Amino acid sequence: MPPILATCITLAFVAFLFRRDGREKPNVTGALWLPLLWFLLIGSRTVSQWLELLGVSLGGGSNEEGTPVDAVAFFLLIAAGINVLKQRRIQLAEIIAHNRCLAFFLGYCFLAIFWSDFHFVAFKRWIKILGHPIMTLVLFTEPDPEEAVARLMKRAAYIIVPISILFIKYFPQWSHEDNPWGGPAGLTGIALDKNMMGSVCLILGLYFFWHLLQTLRREKSRARRQELFLCAGFLWMIGWLLNSVHSSTSTVSLLAGVALILFLGFRFVDKQRIGTYLITGCIVFGLAEWMFGILDMVINLLGKDPTLTDRTKVWELVLSIQTNPLLGTGFESFWMGDRCRLIWEQFWWHPIQAHNGYLETYLNLGLIGLALMLALIFTAFAKGRRALLAGYDFGRFRLGFVAAFVLYNWTEAAFKALHPVWFVFYIIAIDYPPSPSKTTEVPLDEELENQTPGEPLENQPAVY
Repeated sequence: MPPILATCITLAFVAFLFRRDGREKPNVTGALWLPLLWFLLIGSRTVSQWLELLGVSLGGGSNEEGTPVDAVAFFLLIAAGINVLKQRRIQLAEIIAHNRCLAFFLGYCFLAIFWSDFHFVAFKRWIKILGHPIMTLVLFTEPDPEEAVARLMKRAAYIIVPISILFIKYFPQWSHEDNPWGGPAGLTGIALDKNMMGSVCLILGLYFFWHLLQTLRREKSRARRQELFLCAGFLWMIGWLLNSVHSSTSTVSLLAGVALILFLGFRFVDKQRIGTYLITGCIVFGLAEWMFGILDMVINLLGKDPTLTDRTKVWELVLSIQTNPLLGTGFESFWMGDRCRLIWEQFWWHPIQAHNGYLETYLNLGLIGLALMLALIFTAFAKGRRALLAGYDFGRFRLGFVAAFVLYNWTEAAFKALHPVWFVFYIIAIDYPPSPSKTTEVPLDEELENQTPGEPLENQPAVY
């Protein structure tokens, strides 16, 4: 098929999906475009990178400073998000009260600016990560927060997935990256590199799988059948993309999240013992690794070398560099200056992250920051568990994503900057308004008894 014809068909397909989305009359406002644009930019390419792809060069930026056009674009989105929240009269004190752990973590990140060697750069990067909670709050202050999250995921998929397939099949000059270890070129889709493409597929794949299970529980109808076709179609396309880009980390993390979502759906599973199941699973895994070395078996199964493509060598080198073990080098500051140049002298492929989220946090924020990060993960797990116990199935998605998130950060660093996985973590970790388990006045069993057939629960979030 000629590329121009394939482009027209793809754009027509995207237009059809958005038209279908509009016909469903979703209970969302135009402000939803802000988090959507945010997700699209951090999950694909920045404004300057898109302009460069189109032949418009605005001058290269540095690892420390970035590019002015990107800084302006992200600043405008953040400012627009703040304006929306101001108009909706959100209470900052209420947000902090229900998200104390996240507030402590962000506050500590701000303090870490002061012991950075690059104060102004660290401050600008801190401002950027505030975009994640701001865009999350825009979602949660929509008329129907659950539907807003659903529309964000769907609309992002409508653009990213089909256009990524178009790029890979018909525009290799835009979707191939040289393989620094030899062999065939890596495929990137709409993103700048294969790892970023894999992370977006992880997010969207996990959402569409959960949404598929939700749709299967609805009464048979034409709308249900169409939604099942939509879920199945996107799951197939996402699977094709993951297989094409060969992102092992994202694939394994997605499977882990899917497995947990399925496990939590079985009737014999005692939801109140989720923590016990988790501890038991960790113990079993530890014993299996000690007795059989299953990590090496998994690595070989995935076709990876024992160094995880030089990741273990990077870990050894960065740990040998002297830093403050309690405080780190400062917020987002390790990969700058002399430290970065020293590492680049050792690795010709010039890494800009530790490829381990926990190690990356330790290098930048020290043991204190790492402890806060682990506490934040545990808090997200606890919130998902409470939502699930209260009868809200979105808790399954939250817990599945936490599992995928924890595993993903073992060989990639998502606890940083404008990473799409980091953004979605805020969505599943923030409570605003208070979680349903805290606000429901009518017991769920009593409300079920009073429910008329086909009528949705008053406090039950809509499923889309």
